[in-house]
Amino acid sequence: MLYAIISQDRPDSLDARLQSRPDHLARLEALRDAGKLVLAGPHPAIDSNDPGDAGFSGSLVVAEFDSLETAQAWAGADPYNAAGVYEQVTVKPFKKVLP
Repeated sequence: MLYAIISQDRPDSLDARLQSRPDHLARLEALRDAGKLVLAGPHPAIDSNDPGDAGFSGSLVVAEFDSLETAQAWAGADPYNAAGVYEQVTVKPFKKVLP
């Protein structure tokens, strides 16, 4: 089943985000290579593809996992959590309708 992982960044977490980004991306690339990743990306804090110093307000990952518990465990092990980037992470089932 698909799950949406919706993460909210802590204020002033841009430096921590940038430092832990390579490890974060490596996990996403592993999901992609396993054919499990539907989409992933950050939410810019301002209306711009390159928010600069404004940074990001959070992230969204939609991927396939065997269960909600597995998705929650994967989300909990994100390097952004260990780095203190995320303030809150919500994991819930997702049903893709379109496209």
